[in-house]
Amino acid sequence: MMKYTYYGQSCFLLEAGGRKFLFDPFISPNKLAKHIDISKIEADYILVSHGHGDHVADLVALAAQTNAQVIGMPEVIDWAESKGVKNTHSMNYGAQKFEFGKLRMVWAAHSSSMPDGSYGGNPAGFVLETAGKTVYFAGDTSLTIEMKLLADLYQLDYAILPIGGNYTMDVDDALIATKYFECDKVIGVHYNTFPVIEIDTNEALAKFNRENKTLLLPAIGETIDL
Repeated sequence: MMKYTYYGQSCFLLEAGGRKFLFDPFISPNKLAKHIDISKIEADYILVSHGHGDHVADLVALAAQTNAQVIGMPEVIDWAESKGVKNTHSMNYGAQKFEFGKLRMVWAAHSSSMPDGSYGGNPAGFVLETAGKTVYFAGDTSLTIEMKLLADLYQLDYAILPIGGNYTMDVDDALIATKYFECDKVIGVHYNTFPVIEIDTNEALAKFNRENKTLLLPAIGETIDL
């Protein structure tokens, strides 16, 4: 059993095999997540897709609080270490075995800079294989043809995709992406946090339903079983 807890924007926690994986920690600056007490968040690993503030705002604080291993691009890790984070693992596009299973960083079409304006390296997504599940988190990305490679490499159980548009894929692009990597179960992220990425969630759900696909949109703070 894998559990998914949504913390808003692109921040979420996956729990599987007795381990906790926190992705893109941006909670305390998000007004929609003001009811989340970050002092209660636990993590064994913190995975960072890129350097933008809406993905790393709480990284340093939560890394110190949890002593989780922070995994990200070398430039993101260099920045985190400059802020005092010690338990780190830098990666680039490629796969690596860990004690929890296997992790691959994959292409994302976006940009990346750290909150202080320093270079954030390449943006990325992740494919996490752990506890019998394979989950793809796209990070911030537009629709890209590289997503078709995932169908050759994996049988994905779930895809976690940005659906807000403007900076990333929108709902229609996300539907196309599901055909590229051949996974019909999607969890939407990166929407409704700011006016420019607000969407009609009922319309989004209806579009997926018409294609006989599943779109999950848990509330901020909600935990669901995957």
